[in-house]
Amino acid sequence: MKVVIDAFGGDNAPLEIVEGAILALNKHKDLSVILCGKEDEIRKIIGNRTDRIEIVNAQDVITNDDQPTFAIRNKKDSSLVKAYDILKEREDVVGLVSAGSTGAVLAGAIMKIGRIKGISRPALAPILPTKKNTDVIIIDSGANIDCKPINLLHFALMGSAYYSIIYKNQNPRVALLNNGTEREKGNELAKETYPLLEQAPINFIGNKEGRDFMSGDIDVMVSDGFAGNALLKGTEGAVLAVLSILKHSIKRHFFSKIGYLFMKKTFKEVKNRIDILGKHGGSPLLGCKKLIVKNHGSCKRNNILSSIEQTIILYENHLNQKIEEAIAKLTIEEN
Repeated sequence: MKVVIDAFGGDNAPLEIVEGAILALNKHKDLSVILCGKEDEIRKIIGNRTDRIEIVNAQDVITNDDQPTFAIRNKKDSSLVKAYDILKEREDVVGLVSAGSTGAVLAGAIMKIGRIKGISRPALAPILPTKKNTDVIIIDSGANIDCKPINLLHFALMGSAYYSIIYKNQNPRVALLNNGTEREKGNELAKETYPLLEQAPINFIGNKEGRDFMSGDIDVMVSDGFAGNALLKGTEGAVLAVLSILKHSIKRHFFSKIGYLFMKKTFKEVKNRIDILGKHGGSPLLGCKKLIVKNHGSCKRNNILSSIEQTIILYENHLNQKIEEAIAKLTIEEN
C-alpha cells in the first residue's frame, strides 16, 4: 500500500518527517511512500535510501500564517496541496499524513477529498492516556468550533468505530462532555444531543465532566470542537506543568536526587505513559472519504512512524466501511 506524506508540514520538516517515513519503510516491507515537497532538499536527506520512495516536487509551503481556504485554492504548488491531489486522484494511495497547519489540513480534506456519505462534518480524534492504563479518545478536538446535535451524534458514531478498531473493543463506552452528570445539565447543545446519543447504536454512558476524562471509565468523549480543544490543551498543559514541577523539586533536594536514582525506571515508565504528543501518532480526521492523519506540529520522526502505522491499521481494518455501516444502521433505526 502507499501513503502520501506532506514532507514540509510541521516545525521539524523536512528532516524529521522524511526520517520518520524511512523508519516506516524499514519496518513495513509492503509499504511505499510518496514524499511531497522540495525535491532537492528531500534527496539530500534520503541519500541512496530510495527503495519504495517516490518524490513529488512541490516548491511552496503552507504555513500557519496562511488563511487555510485561500491557501488550498491558491498555493497549488505547495507540499500539502500536492499531497491532497495525489490522495484524491490515485486509487493505490490509501492515506495522507501531515504535521502542517491544522486549518489547512481541514480545509484541504473538505475541499479536495470530501465527506463519507451521511456524515455531516469530519472530526479530529486524538488519543490520551488514563490513570487505569487504558486510553481515551476525544472527538471533536478542534475541527468544528460551532456544532449542532446531529454533528455530535455523528462524532459519537465515528469515535466508537475508531476505538473498536484500535483497541479491539466492540462496545466502547461513549460519554458526552458536560458541566455535570445529570441528564438535564448543560447548554442547549448538550441537552438536545443527549437523547440522540441515548437512541444511537452505541454504548452511551451519559454525561461526564472534564475531570472524568482521564479516569479510565470512558473510552470515547464526545464534544464540540471548542470545548474539546480546550479540554485537550488544558490537559496537555497540566501534564507538562506537573512534570516540570516534579523535575524542579527533585533537583532542589539532595535526598530526592538519591531517590530518583532508585526510581529512574519508574519515572521513565510514567513519562512514556503520558507522552500525549506522540505515543499514538497523530489525530485521524474521521469522516473523510480517504484516511487523513494530522500530526502535532512539533512532532519528531517516531511520531511520524506512529502516524503512518496508524493509517495502515485503519485501512486494513476498514474504518471508513465501519463508519458507513454505523450511519446506515442509524438511518434504519430512525425509519
